[in-house]
Amino acid sequence: MLNTLKKSLFVALFMLCGSAYAELPQDYKVVLLTENFPPFNMAVDDKNFARDDGIDGISADIVREMFKRAGIDYTLTLRFPWDRLYRLTLDKPNYGLFSTTYTEERKPLFKWVGPIAKTGWVLLAAPGNDIKVSSLQDAAKYRIGAYKNDAVSQNLESQGLEPINALRDQENVKKLVRGQIDLWATTDPVGRYLAKQEDVTGLNTVLRFREAELYLALNKDTPDEVVQRLQKALDELRSEGFIDDITENYL
Repeated sequence: MLNTLKKSLFVALFMLCGSAYAELPQDYKVVLLTENFPPFNMAVDDKNFARDDGIDGISADIVREMFKRAGIDYTLTLRFPWDRLYRLTLDKPNYGLFSTTYTEERKPLFKWVGPIAKTGWVLLAAPGNDIKVSSLQDAAKYRIGAYKNDAVSQNLESQGLEPINALRDQENVKKLVRGQIDLWATTDPVGRYLAKQEDVTGLNTVLRFREAELYLALNKDTPDEVVQRLQKALDELRSEGFIDDITENYL
């Protein structure tokens, strides 16, 4: 009786371990989506469509190495606009999206791997503009431009503000210098990088209102095995100094 019980326990433990480290189907592949969000992910030719090696940036390089080390196959495509990529990843199994800002509001919508990088959320004013605000509520009286379905825009909306959303964050640079908006709500250093591409420098940081972290967001139906292997690979890369090296290379 005792031997039978021991045998049953052994089989149960073996099956439990096996399920915890279950092999993925041989043809398993993650469909990775990204956008132009320099210096974290961007098309080499600066266009709004690219695949695989036509994409670079801090996050892109890290994610590639992460998947390689985890032994998980993937395809990588850069498209536009962000709003469409976000909804595709919400709806389609085995889709992933980066660089996605992790927020409490988004937490239950995806499975997460990260953080890949850290950023800050800011309100920027045009060169020479001396607007001063002490809080977001104080900024509500101004016309604020933001990027549709971006975490910054979602955060402003959740606090009762009504940002004027654009489908491309670069549009906000032009709107700002033309006086069509008073403030630009964006991510630092992304905003300054985009502005520089439009030959705009000297933007004034009016308010830095939140620190943020960038993650890989995976559809909720993604197997836990995939999430665990990718997170383990990312943790190893961080401890080895790989992430710091890549970041310094771009910045």
